[in-house]
Amino acid sequence: MKYYHKDSGAVVRSLVYGTLLALAIYILWQYVIQGNIAREAFKQVIAEGGNIGSLLKQMGNSSSQTVSQLLNAFSYMALASSFLGVSLGLFDYIADFFKFSDDGCGRAKSALVTFAPPTLAALLFPNGFLYAIGFAGLAATVWAVIVPALMARASRRRFPQSDYRAPGGRGMIAFIILFGLINAVAHCLALLGMLPVFK
Repeated sequence: MKYYHKDSGAVVRSLVYGTLLALAIYILWQYVIQGNIAREAFKQVIAEGGNIGSLLKQMGNSSSQTVSQLLNAFSYMALASSFLGVSLGLFDYIADFFKFSDDGCGRAKSALVTFAPPTLAALLFPNGFLYAIGFAGLAATVWAVIVPALMARASRRRFPQSDYRAPGGRGMIAFIILFGLINAVAHCLALLGMLPVFK
């Protein structure tokens, strides 16, 4: 809300347009990858840890040099944009959680707490990105799906006559919480190796 100066309409528009843009790019990415890499080649990608470098290497083997370069550029932009988006949200969350001030010193503390642990982890475990992104996804399920739904439910109980009310009733809130829980359980089962995997 800080970046939109408490304009709820701008927040809603940014969420809708941003989500639709991310969905369109994700569908395009899946179409390009699934359409250009042979099914058997995915075994090699999985054997090498599922890293994006392995995926792009297989893509380079099955497409032209131009397509390979475009995919490299796209993957770097995807990593950079996800890094910026997550780090910006985490930066503000940490500043609020630890009650750091909004001056230079407080923002420096927030930056240190936000970026020092992942930098150290990346240096100590260079191939740990996929595991880290998996745990980040689990945390994001709680932080971006379950918690907002619980906040909406609490807000409706506390302020029943509020001027603004997000669309959907109790059923929608229950559906969102259930979706988040299913996603979290599926992730935990995948970590424990209890879900089927293509080999």
